[in-house]
Amino acid sequence: MRGIKEPKKISFPKDETEHNHVIEWWYFNGNLKDSKGKQYSFMNCLFKADLKHVGFPIISNIPLPVKNIYFSHSLLSDISKMKFHPKIDYVVMPSKDSFMRSRLFAKYSGCLIEKNGKNEYRIKNDKIDLKMKSIKTPLLEGGGGFFTLPCHKSSYYYSLTNLDTSGTIKINGRRIKVKGKSWMDHQWANNKYSKDRYNWFSIQLDNNTEILCFEFGKRKMKRMACIMDSSAKQCSLSKVSFKPTGTYWTSPHTRVRYPLSWRIRIPSKKLDLQIEPIIKEQEMLFGLINYWEGPINVKGTVRGKNITGNGFMELVGYPTKLSLSKIVKKEIENVIIQEFDSIKQKAREILD
Repeated sequence: MRGIKEPKKISFPKDETEHNHVIEWWYFNGNLKDSKGKQYSFMNCLFKADLKHVGFPIISNIPLPVKNIYFSHSLLSDISKMKFHPKIDYVVMPSKDSFMRSRLFAKYSGCLIEKNGKNEYRIKNDKIDLKMKSIKTPLLEGGGGFFTLPCHKSSYYYSLTNLDTSGTIKINGRRIKVKGKSWMDHQWANNKYSKDRYNWFSIQLDNNTEILCFEFGKRKMKRMACIMDSSAKQCSLSKVSFKPTGTYWTSPHTRVRYPLSWRIRIPSKKLDLQIEPIIKEQEMLFGLINYWEGPINVKGTVRGKNITGNGFMELVGYPTKLSLSKIVKKEIENVIIQEFDSIKQKAREILD
C-alpha cells in the first residue's frame, strides 16, 4: 500500500478539493433551530475511495470499470420528536465538472457541496439546503494538518470548527427554515480499510471554543485533542483521557452495545467535560460496517468555571455478534423500502 512519506503543507483553497489518495472525505455536521426553538441536527459526508487499494468489504470485490468510487452518508434528526432519518447511498456519480474548479465543488445524485466565496459554503441534499460562513481559520489537526496513527497509518486533516449556518431542512415533505452552527472535516490518506476502533468528538462550547478530540486503536492507542480558542489560537495535545460513564444503547439491528456517555479530560487546559447523547438510536449501517453517529450535549468545567455546549459523536469499530450476511440482507431490504417511500412522497408532492 502506498504511504505518505513527506507531509506537505496544506494550502487553501487548493487542498479543499480532491487528492490522489486511497481514501478521502468531506464531512459536515450541525445543530440547528427553527423560529419556534425546535432543535434539529444533520450530518452529510461524501466519500471518495480508490477501489483497488481501499479494501472495503464487499465493495472492493465488485468489478467496476473505474479507479475511484464515490458514496455518501447523511442523516437528519428531529430532536423534539426523537426521530432519526438516515440515508446511505452506496454509489453516487459526480458530475463531469465536479472537482474541476479552483474552489471546492462537487455535484452528485441531486446533492451539492460547494465553496461560493472566500469563507462561504453551501451543502444540499434531499433533506437539507444550507448556507454556511466560516467564522474562524481552519483548525489544522496535529499542529500542521498531518499526523500519524498506530499500525503505520497517517492522515492529512483539517476542520472548519465554527460555521454560521442558515437555510432549510425538509421533514415529512415540509420545509422548515433553520439557523445554527455547523462543523466541517476534510481528511485524506493512503490508508487501507481495517477494523480499527475509534471514538471521535467535535465539540462547540458556548465560550466560543471548539475541540476536536479522538482515541484511535485497540491495543496501541492514539489520543489527540485539537483546540481552537475564542481568538482562533489553536493547539494539538496528546494528553487527553476518555472514559465511558454508564449510558449504553444496544442496537436492535446489529445487537452492538455502544457507550454513549463519556467523560473527557484535558489536564493542561483544566477542561473536564461530560458528553451525553441527545438521541440514542443513531446507528448507521454501510454494508458490513456499522457505526454510531449523532448529536451530543456537553457540560462541564474549564479552569473551575461551568461551561456548556454541543457537538457530534462518532463511534466506529464496535463488533456485532449477529450474522453479517443477515444484517446486509435486511439493510438492502430497508434501502428498497426507503426508496419506494421516497418515490411515493415525490408523487404526492407532484399531485399536490
